[in-house]
Amino acid sequence: MTDRLRAVSVERYHDRHPFNVRMHEGTLTRAELRRWIVNRFHYQRHIPVKDALILAKFDDPALRRSWVRRIRDHDGERPGEGGIERWLRLGEAAGIAREELTDASRVLPGVRLAVDGYVNFCRLRPALDAVAASLTELSAPDLMRTRIAAFERHYPWIDADGLTYFRGRVGQGGRDGQEALALVRAWARTRQEQERAVAALAFKCDVLWSLLDAVDAATAVDGARS
Repeated sequence: MTDRLRAVSVERYHDRHPFNVRMHEGTLTRAELRRWIVNRFHYQRHIPVKDALILAKFDDPALRRSWVRRIRDHDGERPGEGGIERWLRLGEAAGIAREELTDASRVLPGVRLAVDGYVNFCRLRPALDAVAASLTELSAPDLMRTRIAAFERHYPWIDADGLTYFRGRVGQGGRDGQEALALVRAWARTRQEQERAVAALAFKCDVLWSLLDAVDAATAVDGARS
């Protein structure tokens, strides 16, 4: 099962999406990159929400203490800290005011549907499924390294301090992915449970892919109008 999970996280991960490919090749315009930052923030701000929903499914206090770290990673221990704050700083480094990033009315409908679908998945499905869906973290460190190099090389107009979120996720993603993988391997003992875990990870990959589909489609429409 572990090999199947790793294969899904590699073969269906959104680093292969055409929009991400163009991002890393350095061919996105400023408007395209800013649109992605704004819409991706809608996903980022819901990460601690979905993790709180997952945490509520755990009976083991030790497991809850461990998983709550993910919420702290994004919300921070105090104002001005955490992953959400670092994404806001990325937006500012790209010339996007905080008010624009936090204005939910700017979020594309397709992005909203994808994020709502993931949050509801974590709300309604058993702990095994919800934790397995988080295994996209297995591929996150390599993506972050590629993204940091691409931004530094191709988008120098974004202040280097704005890349702090990406740098932090290299270590966090690897740690979180291994933690979640250990839980899934311990819980998914039957063939049916293993199939559920693989399907949950595939679903999460589809969520991330759909988010980029929506951003990419908006770029195509704007290009046709220009």
